[in-house]
Amino acid sequence: MGAAVATEPREMRVVYAETLVRLAENSADIVILEADLMKASATGIFQKRFPERAFNIGVAEANMVGIAAGLSASGKIPFAASFTCFASRRAYDQFFISCNYAGLNVKLVGTDPGIAAEYNGGTHMCFEDLGLMRNVPGLVVFEPCDPVSLAALVERAAAHRGCTYLRLHRKPIRPIYPDGEAFELGRGKVLRDGGDVTLVATGAIMVPEALAAAERLASDGVSAAVIDMHTVKPIDRDLVLEYARKTRGFVSCENHQIVNGLGSAMAEVLCEGCPRPLRRVGIRDEFGEVGTLDYLKARYRLTAGVIADEAHAVLKG
Repeated sequence: MGAAVATEPREMRVVYAETLVRLAENSADIVILEADLMKASATGIFQKRFPERAFNIGVAEANMVGIAAGLSASGKIPFAASFTCFASRRAYDQFFISCNYAGLNVKLVGTDPGIAAEYNGGTHMCFEDLGLMRNVPGLVVFEPCDPVSLAALVERAAAHRGCTYLRLHRKPIRPIYPDGEAFELGRGKVLRDGGDVTLVATGAIMVPEALAAAERLASDGVSAAVIDMHTVKPIDRDLVLEYARKTRGFVSCENHQIVNGLGSAMAEVLCEGCPRPLRRVGIRDEFGEVGTLDYLKARYRLTAGVIADEAHAVLKG
């Protein structure tokens, strides 16, 4: 990561839509489906360029996923998107049976995961989707943290033969990676090396908080590594075990329930491979509520300060 990193934030949904347009220009098989949310997902960009390959199914998410399965069975590569709560909780059985059990090639996208839903509040604030999707056999589950990783991983998902689930932050995010950075599904990225404790984060909300926590810890004399674990399933087992041997413990950081998300995936690897202390930063058995992003980060303790405190607790323990 020696190249310069851009400083201006970019709308993640626009990056998503523009990436699909670029992919569709080289492949006639790329199609999109939306549940009446093209404006929210910015996929009107795709519809304008390829109107015959863009399908607005209306407020019928389960039907959207079933149609995506049919398109996949006919050889297409469908990207089907809706708010995370609808893409996961509402359409789960259709995605499980019609897409995954059937061995098809559907790319499901859940937008505004966790507290990113902000003013849509508790009904739309899905803290459970990673838990649901981690239980689907063979499914690849990933959450990019910035515009660069988003574009690269969407390309990887399109090339992957099999179903994927993308957690997509829609709003503007400042790049962390330089343009052209390479990514692989299932391979985490070390953003900062360290020898005392390892902070493992996923997504556009928690990776920046983990980096800020590492800066706080450095001022306290603690050397913290930071890993962007963009793919939660399959988790990068080798990288977790490498840092289990290298550092004294871990803090997982996720915009999701601590049950069956990133922290649970890490605990499974550590318990089976190289036991180390682990503290989990995430939602603790609660529902969502309305608020600004800053309010919600403080409300649910998804902040750099909390991560740093948990890292100190790991080292003391």
